[in-house]
Amino acid sequence: MAESEVIGATPEPRTRQTLGADLLRLGVEPGMIMLVHSSLSALGWVNGGSVAVIQALQDVLTPGGTLVMPAHSGELSEPARWENPPVPASWVDAVRATMPAYDPHFTPTRGIGRIPEHFRTWPEVLRSEHPALSFAAWGAHADEITRNHQLEDPLGEGSPLARIYELKGYVLLLGTGYDSNTSFHLAEYRIPRHRDITQGAPVMLDGERAWVAYRDVDLDETPFAQIGAEFEAEHAVRIGKVGSAESRLFSQPEAVDFAQAWLTSSS
Repeated sequence: MAESEVIGATPEPRTRQTLGADLLRLGVEPGMIMLVHSSLSALGWVNGGSVAVIQALQDVLTPGGTLVMPAHSGELSEPARWENPPVPASWVDAVRATMPAYDPHFTPTRGIGRIPEHFRTWPEVLRSEHPALSFAAWGAHADEITRNHQLEDPLGEGSPLARIYELKGYVLLLGTGYDSNTSFHLAEYRIPRHRDITQGAPVMLDGERAWVAYRDVDLDETPFAQIGAEFEAEHAVRIGKVGSAESRLFSQPEAVDFAQAWLTSSS
């Protein structure tokens, strides 16, 4: 949507202050550990854009809380498996051999929006070490959540998602749907394994670039919208507007447990 269209659809400017007030009304509290999936355009016209959104989230959570966002760089993956878009088969070896190694400071995010891309560069934000499925975090538990992100099963027990689960954190869908709820993937790793795949990525090992292969689950977001709708019908989910964006706030462990039971029963 063009900026002029966003302005036309916004009754009044969204600001750091108004977004903060909306977050408080939704139920966000100081000290929360919160994983945020976001859509900047859904918020309406924001004075300051992604800067104001990040500031509002930090204002409400305070440094005693913890703000987490995905920082995924999905292009650092096995090119033979690429689909959106694919590359010619004749390119695969060259792409694999020349892909720049992951660097948590410089590798950009891909396909997850402007807010998390800006957040990963924010002062005092830490980023986990997984080359394709990293997370960024700020606040009291940032180090605990981002350290020791395991290469294999990157959204499983060795991931920031599992640390948020242990810390009884929350998920905020800020203008996004349940299909963006990465935490449901943790449930996929907790059901009997039957869709293992081999992935790969370029990393730095002993000061040298190396291509490493690792085991992962063939993830599937297809049922996430249905899982979310059924979860919402049975559990406490705070729903309200933040700016122009319909947003949802809920317990991450409750959502993961529900998704695990749902996937187990449907498998």
